[in-house]
Amino acid sequence: MTALRAGLLGLGVMGRNHARVLAGLDGVDLVGVFDPAPGVPQTVEGRPVVSELDELLALGLDYAVVAAPTVYHLDLGTRLAEAGVHALIEKPVASTAEAAESLRDLFGARGLIGGVGHIERFNPAVLEARRRIADGLIGEIYQVSTRRQGPFPGRIADVGVIKDLASHDIDLTAWVTQQRYSSVSARITHRSGRDHEDMVLAIGTLERGTIVSHQVNWLTPFKERTTLITGESGALMIDTLTADLTHFVNGVEGDSWSGIAAFRGVAEGDVTRFALNKREPLRSEHEAFRDAVLSGRTSGIVTLSEGADVVRIAEALVTDGLANQIRRE
Repeated sequence: MTALRAGLLGLGVMGRNHARVLAGLDGVDLVGVFDPAPGVPQTVEGRPVVSELDELLALGLDYAVVAAPTVYHLDLGTRLAEAGVHALIEKPVASTAEAAESLRDLFGARGLIGGVGHIERFNPAVLEARRRIADGLIGEIYQVSTRRQGPFPGRIADVGVIKDLASHDIDLTAWVTQQRYSSVSARITHRSGRDHEDMVLAIGTLERGTIVSHQVNWLTPFKERTTLITGESGALMIDTLTADLTHFVNGVEGDSWSGIAAFRGVAEGDVTRFALNKREPLRSEHEAFRDAVLSGRTSGIVTLSEGADVVRIAEALVTDGLANQIRRE
């Protein structure tokens, strides 16, 4: 079978990780990289780096990965679609919901596969949580609460913490619960002197009544990536940093110590940390997109439509947060 010819757009931190995976991906030949920035190397993973997108397109691409800054996604995605090239675009898929919808419609009209790099979908703990929830392990989902915080990343300059980081939690929550957001509200702040927000507390409701909360910031001196999913018969705790999934069962035995029973609601039951096959999420994401290009089916990837929904929710959070922000004199 002839290998798919792939190209990469952007050689930042994430771009170099994409190059590493693409260079060793079965059934794929990474033929070149585009990055117009000064000082980029002439080759990456043994492949040429060019400064003009037309040079990369001239190499004959089946698909491309867009890992450039978000502000360029619409232009680059449009160029690829017009050239008939399938594309996996890093999240957020675009700077605005309007731009995201334009990419969705453009790729759809041309019959091209378009995906979005929401890598948390491919985290082993998230995949297993989705499977367990679908099997009814914790029953009806009552609440999803996420915490995603850490130090400020100097490489992010074109979007705020909502579109860059909270977008992970928006997509993860909707996908794991298989529910769309019906309402959102937010409180944001600007503490690092940048134009974009760097801290958000968000709450929302999903279409079947599940309530959600997202605590996200760039101002915490340690990294945390946790999701707690509480259901009618227990809870699941996801740690995407370590790819661990822990199951907390609602207990059936009453508390023998009356002092504890006085303030406990649901009784505490068994706790299990599942043993998982911890494959690299980025490699799983690439394999899924490769397979989508080969088959023409998008069931295993994050679609442009889903990516556009994430940007729409993120924009609603930014708008609500700005409206509720207390201005200092």
